[in-house]
Amino acid sequence: MRYPAPLRPGDVIGVTSPSTGVSDALRPRLDFCVADLRSRGFEVEVGRCMDGTGATSAPAAERAAELTRMLTDPRVRAVVPPWGGELAIDLLPLLDIDAIAQAEPTWLVGYSDISTLLLPLTLLTGIATLHGPPLMDTPFRVPAPLLHWLDVATAPAGATVTQGPASHHQKAWADFEAQPEVSEMVLTEPSRWRSLGGREVGTLRGRLLGGCLETVSMLPGTPFGRIDGFHGSHDDGLLVYLEVAEVDAFAAARMLHHLRLAGWFDRATGVLLGRTSAPGSRVFSQLDAVQDALGMLEVPVLYDLDIGHVPPQLALVNGAIAEVSLAASGAGTIVQHLR
Repeated sequence: MRYPAPLRPGDVIGVTSPSTGVSDALRPRLDFCVADLRSRGFEVEVGRCMDGTGATSAPAAERAAELTRMLTDPRVRAVVPPWGGELAIDLLPLLDIDAIAQAEPTWLVGYSDISTLLLPLTLLTGIATLHGPPLMDTPFRVPAPLLHWLDVATAPAGATVTQGPASHHQKAWADFEAQPEVSEMVLTEPSRWRSLGGREVGTLRGRLLGGCLETVSMLPGTPFGRIDGFHGSHDDGLLVYLEVAEVDAFAAARMLHHLRLAGWFDRATGVLLGRTSAPGSRVFSQLDAVQDALGMLEVPVLYDLDIGHVPPQLALVNGAIAEVSLAASGAGTIVQHLR
């Protein structure tokens, strides 16, 4: 594994939209988030692929070229898209993977549709990527014992970072159009990590890999989703993490089955599933989906973790060795080693 150098004041952070851009109505939020990074001592370069009037910010070739340029520019030390979207998968055959692999590693940060890029880049280049809040969420203060993505990206080389469960989570998204400068989460709903069977889970160890279920479940069978090949160069096992953004429970079950049948959990030491607000039905819940697709696995399956589309979010590094534990009370830790 290769880890990007720790971010330092004065470093350049690139902003581009590999998927959906930013509408005019949300430009004040974008400006506020850019100003927030600058107030922390970073320089910010906003790219040309930012248009929010259509499904994507620009044609696929332009989006791929801009992302490749930022990831290979030695001045740019991190790339943080404003958010996800729907069609980041357009970029996969167009990115210059060889150039990215040969360049000095650069942090790529995001989640949702951006995980369509994070996971393949780690698998194909061996460069760590950071699954966490995107630019438009960067001003939010993250409650302890979680860490802000900047806490991880600025940690010293070889550092060990520790996080744990949030006590509460947020029920609804902030309205960035009405409140472009909001920086406080409204954490009203009690939270706890859980495991299938409700059992205490001892320490699970492995390399973290994963992302948004709706997008990464499209990758098996392509050159961009060969988790088994990645594992072949490591002896640590895998901690596969996933989160459901919005699909109903039946669709989620089918996607989880697909990943299991494709071998994604064959070398897993554990499976980590994010909390979701996606719908179930009277006869089949999101938890039923997990039980139906993964209940037969011989490794622990943890769920309701702070991953994904229900804030707050853990900052998880694809490729990092991690240890995860969970007590019957819901107390837990996730420790990541950035080396």
